[in-house]
Amino acid sequence: MKYLIIFFSAFLLVACKKDKETISNSEAKDSLNIVQDSANTNASSEKILVENFPFPKEIKECSCYFARNKADFEAEKYIYADDAGKTAYMKLDGKRLAMNLISSSDMEADEELSKEIEIDDYKISVKGKKIKGEEALLFQGTLTIEKPDGTVETLPIYGECGC
Repeated sequence: MKYLIIFFSAFLLVACKKDKETISNSEAKDSLNIVQDSANTNASSEKILVENFPFPKEIKECSCYFARNKADFEAEKYIYADDAGKTAYMKLDGKRLAMNLISSSDMEADEELSKEIEIDDYKISVKGKKIKGEEALLFQGTLTIEKPDGTVETLPIYGECGC
């Protein structure tokens, strides 16, 4: 009789633990799924795709053109180009865009470069500092792209302006 009571108690104890584990595991899975879903949704809407493109054929004379770094610049993998303060070219979110420059100051103050561009879904700002000057002027700085939904993408840039 004593063994029967011990066996029955052990059986109930194990059965209760299994129920608790089942309940707590199902709750963890549910909350885990919610976190994963929201992370996937936010990641796709927050990224602005900035792609490389060949040097624009429309640019004939003086221009500024930038890549993400010196290696990309030397490999001619440009992410920005403009024709001396009139039209800027970029490839954003899979579309090649030709945009009018709102303002452009090529090294007017403190050897700094500044350009502002606005088009339907993007506000673009280029800021750079002169790092070397020969026939063409080399610059290093940042390119910032903003969308109306608050998404902001900031990239380092390396490139030159010259004729």
